[in-house]
Amino acid sequence: MRKQLKAAPPKPQLGHPESSSRNLRTTARSEIDRRLARIEGHVAAIRRMLAAGEDCDSLLVQASAVRSALNGVLISLMEAHVDSCVIPCSKSGDNEEAIERFRRAIETVLKRS
Repeated sequence: MRKQLKAAPPKPQLGHPESSSRNLRTTARSEIDRRLARIEGHVAAIRRMLAAGEDCDSLLVQASAVRSALNGVLISLMEAHVDSCVIPCSKSGDNEEAIERFRRAIETVLKRS
């Protein structure tokens, strides 16, 4: 007797225009961009430390700080996504789609952390 394989669930499609970062509030987008610029500078400083032969403990501390800063970006993005994509979808009456969007966002963040 042959076992039937279950079909893999469809991958969520990301990047729908209705969930574009263009829909984020200007203040949220600016705040996220500011955080990313700070992280970019921090990473550049870590690279300079590495090239200069700084001690591993210092590098680990700085890399951990970058990870923490990225977690802050993820939180800001999730909040902005809920405000600009999930809630408007729910208010339009499509609660199932709103819940699915939120579920996909959580799944994306947790799978990649």
